[in-house]
Amino acid sequence: MGFKDTVQKYMSAHTETRENHVDEKLKTHYYKSTKEKVMAEVEAMINQKKGFKVKSTSPEHGEIIVRSDQGKKIFMVITVIMVRPYRTAVDFAVTTDTPLFTDFGYSRKIIYEQYKNLNGRLTFVGTGIGDNLTQGF
Repeated sequence: MGFKDTVQKYMSAHTETRENHVDEKLKTHYYKSTKEKVMAEVEAMINQKKGFKVKSTSPEHGEIIVRSDQGKKIFMVITVIMVRPYRTAVDFAVTTDTPLFTDFGYSRKIIYEQYKNLNGRLTFVGTGIGDNLTQGF
């Protein structure tokens, strides 16, 4: 992890997952399921979490928008993409509403927690494996 990544990790109120993230826990997670089932499971998981509320769902775009107004206020965008049959990717983008320039890792902690819960609900395949999916096509 470079200097820029370290500073950004601790001095930000926004955290996103991506395919090639330096933090292994923040790499895109893949599940053995369909897009529809994953979206339904993510929605159910969010609705069970106290204080979190699904504001909108766009099945055609694979996006779920979530707000939390209890405790620290957050805005979360969850993206679900089926990359091939029974291989679905899930990414999170979390922004904390804070008057400071940092949320002291709160947005990162939210993503860790969401992935942990989702891994228990669906068949987890791996992280950051998108580059391997295109081989052989």
